[in-house]
Amino acid sequence: MAFLPNGWQHYLIGGLLIGSGVSLLFALTGLIGGMSSVYSSTWSWILRTPFFQQPRLVNSRQWRLAYAVGLIIGAALWWTMLGDGTRVHVDLSPLRLLAGGLLVGYGARLSRGCTSGHGICGLASLNRPSMLAVCTFMLTAIVTANVLARLGAA
Repeated sequence: MAFLPNGWQHYLIGGLLIGSGVSLLFALTGLIGGMSSVYSSTWSWILRTPFFQQPRLVNSRQWRLAYAVGLIIGAALWWTMLGDGTRVHVDLSPLRLLAGGLLVGYGARLSRGCTSGHGICGLASLNRPSMLAVCTFMLTAIVTANVLARLGAA
């Protein structure tokens, strides 16, 4: 099995676009574009629990929702204009996808941020807790992928 069976160029281009986008957001507004805060601030419109009603979430939900919509539109434009037109297919059951999503969500809350916040924004600002979080994310992903591959579940 090849390390990057679909090539490396699209990963480089995607990384450069993401890095440019969060850099531009920070340079123009001083705002940090992590996605777990987008998720939490969006829920602040619906859930009235104290966590979701924190001023930092409620006061930032408009720009964070616009940021998320822009990411979705950007991905759709990329897929329709530059993609090869094939659908992405995942060979995982809905239960495994749900379990993975819950674990990722729990990890993002536990580490006070997600991979985009820590890995892109936190590392760029030389934030030490973000470095620890990214190392933990990567180590966990590598161990999990290797265990599942050896069990034949991947």
